[in-house]
Amino acid sequence: MAPPSVTNFPAEVVPQAPEDPLFGLMRAYRADPSPDKVDLGIGAYRDDNAKPWVLPVVKKADEILRNDPEANHEYLPITGLAALTGKAAELLLGKSAPAIAEKRVSSVQTISGTGAVHLGALFLAKFYKIQGTNRTVYLSNPTWANHHQIFTNVGLPIATYPYFSKETKGLDFEGMKAALREAADGSIILLHACAHNPTGVDPTPEQWRDIALLMKEKKHFPFFDTAYQGFASGDLDRDAGAIRLFVEEGFELVIAQSFAKNFGLYGERAGCFHYVASPSSDAAEITTRVASQLAILQRSEISNPPIYGARIASIVLNDSTLFAEWQDNLRTMSGRIISMRTALRDKLEKLGTPGKWNHITDQIGMFSFTGLTEAQVLKLRQNYHIYMTKNGRISMAGLNSKNVDYVANAIDKVVREVQ
Repeated sequence: MAPPSVTNFPAEVVPQAPEDPLFGLMRAYRADPSPDKVDLGIGAYRDDNAKPWVLPVVKKADEILRNDPEANHEYLPITGLAALTGKAAELLLGKSAPAIAEKRVSSVQTISGTGAVHLGALFLAKFYKIQGTNRTVYLSNPTWANHHQIFTNVGLPIATYPYFSKETKGLDFEGMKAALREAADGSIILLHACAHNPTGVDPTPEQWRDIALLMKEKKHFPFFDTAYQGFASGDLDRDAGAIRLFVEEGFELVIAQSFAKNFGLYGERAGCFHYVASPSSDAAEITTRVASQLAILQRSEISNPPIYGARIASIVLNDSTLFAEWQDNLRTMSGRIISMRTALRDKLEKLGTPGKWNHITDQIGMFSFTGLTEAQVLKLRQNYHIYMTKNGRISMAGLNSKNVDYVANAIDKVVREVQ
């Protein structure tokens, strides 16, 4: 019999970590042999045949890249592909944004949106130490689960502000404002720019103005996470509206930007992190200093960002014809999701499913908070092979013309059976 192993990492020091819930859900779905199974958990676009969709404009950009005699596999600079980062900032702030003209923006290419959030968290953990400032990061309740891990892993304390109302299945605006008002001055507030994940609930433009005014009064620091620009409404400018409002209001802020969803470059991990300084006589100098430290952090973390996805996005963003085609691709994706919202709501209402279902179409973007309970979610999985996260969040992209009736009928039965 072999002796017990000798290790510096016994179970009481390094316990077995639980499986990531979303990836566990994906694993269970793939192992399910049922021909009726439906995946409503995956946060990736699917076409009407439930297949991944390579954007036509991405195929064209790929062809251009493959036929470029100057293309190589050399390292990018530490801060990434300049032809991407500059256009990425314009995409968020607008081509004629004063912040860009006044050199108040520093941009770094990152490992998609997750890498951008992490780089921002790392920067704040190291440098957001103003005397008397609260370093707590306030996250919406609920938020993307990975936000919790990213900020706590770099040593920043987190708290939450109310966001989703279970009663209305919309925004708890008064609760959100009350929490921001009660938070210590100078707190870091994580905001979803559009298509809130996981609820699909966004503030109205008027509510965004109220939020900006309140945050300015409290001297809060905005940290925007934008993973769905153009994918939410199909309009790139509209989806950047909240960010542009805060920049116009003179906030110093940071933005995490992902090209996973709106370019379909999920596994290529293309994204950017942006710092925007407030208008001032020394704003350009402040931005230069911040940029230098972001480069140091990037160097120690990943050295250089990946090149393929960055080149694909850059080709599209720098070509007016391809850019217009990309906008059309975005409208195709967002339009299909909107049509699935309408189809699901109509079917549930025609069935007379108990409850109100207007929130399905009131919400926006890839996800919808259905209001289904955990018990109902488990019943849908066990009896009908329909997979969604236990909080009732569904990916609308998982619905299509072939399965939406099946899903609606299953929801109707389970809602009637399980209270």
